Amino acid sequence: MIKPSDIRTVFMGTPDFALATLEGLIDAGVDLCAVYTQPDRPKGRGKKLAPPPVKELAQRHDIAVYQPLKLREPSVVEELKALAPDLIVVVAYGQILPKSVLDIPKYGCINVHASLLPRYRGAAPINKAVVDGEEKTGVTTMLMDVGLDTGDMLVKRELVIGAQETAGQVHDRLALVGREAMEETLRRLCAGTLAPEKQDDALSTYAPMMKKEDGLIDWSRSACEIHNQVRGLDPWPAAYTHLQGQVLKISGTCPEPDAGKAPGTIVSASKDGVRIACGEGVLVVRALQLPGKKRLCAADFIRGNALAEGTALGV
Repeated sequence: MIKPSDIRTVFMGTPDFALATLEGLIDAGVDLCAVYTQPDRPKGRGKKLAPPPVKELAQRHDIAVYQPLKLREPSVVEELKALAPDLIVVVAYGQILPKSVLDIPKYGCINVHASLLPRYRGAAPINKAVVDGEEKTGVTTMLMDVGLDTGDMLVKRELVIGAQETAGQVHDRLALVGREAMEETLRRLCAGTLAPEKQDDALSTYAPMMKKEDGLIDWSRSACEIHNQVRGLDPWPAAYTHLQGQVLKISGTCPEPDAGKAPGTIVSASKDGVRIACGEGVLVVRALQLPGKKRLCAADFIRGNALAEGTALGV
């Protein structure tokens, strides 16, 4: 039986979601010879270059960091080959791994994907699961191939999605589940008990990267559907409607029974929330935000903005 310290490993990841898994590999004593992450990007109002979260963690542990603009460049592939990794672990890296990279490590490239594959392949599985009203999601570790999240599955871990949970909240909990799934994958790899399972392509669904336009609310849909849209796009790109020509972002929603009003009509506005008629049911909104302003609770928002009963949103 091999030990984690016997496995020369390269980690590839970029955002906060990848941190827990990287910390798990460090704590397990894996021989981390390098971390690959995206280049520093301009951030904030001053547009100063900021390092990715994974880079900051790697540097705190004195792990060599590589930030190639394009992983598929021949010189970059040769540099990676020279590191001679036995294993490459990938978590939200942000670049597609070409076959020339997939073929390097003897144990393959293992991806930690934030869904229960084959459902929700693609870039935004967490958002899509919440938008679709799924009651559970999870993490799948898989052996990567040249397809988009089509590789053989290794370990799965499930997570129940709360009825009020936002994509951001699910993201944070799933990051820890991802660590657990990768730790189990590593244990089985060391014990020689990994059992790759092929995906059933007929059961696959796709979760593309979310765009700002995805946040536009169609009030003719049901309150439950809009509620899922709102929490599935929180914190980004955020669900929105229009109030007197201005973009109005909404969050902190809850569906209620029907009110018999035209969709998009404000039924009532109080400190407890703004009630808006939908195609079916009423959506209670407890947080609102206008351009250039802070997100406010309903009580604070209505003190400074007239939201009379009968006001039509979406225009």
